[in-house]
Amino acid sequence: MTLDTNEKKSLSDIRMEKAREFLQDAADNFERGRFRTSANRAQHAVQNAARSLLIVEGLNPETHDGIITMLSLHFVKKDLLPVEIVKSYKILLARRTDVDYGDFDSLTGDEAGHSVALARTAIDTIDVLRRRLIGEM
Repeated sequence: MTLDTNEKKSLSDIRMEKAREFLQDAADNFERGRFRTSANRAQHAVQNAARSLLIVEGLNPETHDGIITMLSLHFVKKDLLPVEIVKSYKILLARRTDVDYGDFDSLTGDEAGHSVALARTAIDTIDVLRRRLIGEM
């Protein structure tokens, strides 16, 4: 995918908007006691935030492993993002996989609340860097 600067910025903004919407969905579902749905939305929120950052660099991985690898190589390794962002993504992905595909899944309110908090922190941290990089384009 070859995008010019304006296309990268526009796509990044769209993905971050989606991340914020999914984060709100995660929080709303948590408040309703829908913990599995909350964890699902929290993971998708961070996935979209990560993709919003990666596209600024022209990166568009198609898998979760690709997202993790690209975040690690292009941002964590260069000390632009803390390693906790990747760790949070992995935790959220594991929880989402369990609740979406597990037959006997269970997720406590504490775990669901932690998922929302992890997502909020990751998204805010990613967005600070994303905005900085867009400003430098």
